[in-house]
Amino acid sequence: MPTYDYRCNDCNYSFEYFQSMVDKKLTKCPKCNGTLKRLIGPGSGPIFKGSGFYETDYKRPSSSAAKGASNTK
Repeated sequence: MPTYDYRCNDCNYSFEYFQSMVDKKLTKCPKCNGTLKRLIGPGSGPIFKGSGFYETDYKRPSSSAAKGASNTK
């Protein structure tokens, strides 16, 4: 679930709110009950969890390992 940034048009109070994408936008400021505007943020980059994305999936053998492997045949 994403975190949305909001700013009050009346008192300029800004805050983040964690909500589902299908939830309705917040409309009232929690401080002054003024009107809120949802801000567009940069978003977040991809999050890689687990071990060895590069090491196990796409890494080519090093030149010394490749030479050693070809010499043992």
